[in-house]
Amino acid sequence: MKQDHVEDKRHLRSMLTRQKLLEAAKEVFLREGYQKATISQMIKKANIGYGTAYVHFEGKEDLLIVLMEDVMQLFFTIAETSFHPKVKQEAEEIIYQQAKSFLLMAEAEQDMMQVFEQAIGISPLVSDRWKTIREKFIQRISQDIAYVQQTGLARSELNHEIVARSWFFTNEMYLWEIVRKEQHHSVEEIAKTITSFYVTGLYI
Repeated sequence: MKQDHVEDKRHLRSMLTRQKLLEAAKEVFLREGYQKATISQMIKKANIGYGTAYVHFEGKEDLLIVLMEDVMQLFFTIAETSFHPKVKQEAEEIIYQQAKSFLLMAEAEQDMMQVFEQAIGISPLVSDRWKTIREKFIQRISQDIAYVQQTGLARSELNHEIVARSWFFTNEMYLWEIVRKEQHHSVEEIAKTITSFYVTGLYI
């Protein structure tokens, strides 16, 4: 029993150290940008030993990938909205709300997303992880399309994977425009327009 208690305390300490390092990394990335940020700055900021830090993460790429996955999980929660529409109008409303929430999330997480974009352009490891995240979204969208095709709401002759890919890439393009502060229209207008275009092409 005593050994278990020691193990629990050690595990908790390890988790807290990891969290401390992630919080420090986020601050450094936001201040320095991806390229200039160093693992040394993060370790110093977290006030932990080098040896301890490297037990948890191999380097700044590792830290950024965890931060990126945490943020993208917020986006994925939107993609996982229950999708069982009975009519086309209901489907359009759900899709519009998803697209709007997705783009508003990009606005809310703008600073960190800017760091992710820098890293995707520089690090093959981060770029590969982004592709994996992207595929997870596409797979989820593809399931929703297959569902409405089976229920007769959508055109069954269309390849649901290709349609899903097209829809995600449309959203992703606007996501990065918002992150770079380059969008020319409101999030609501973008979401409404792309949703209408998408639903008109897919639904019967």
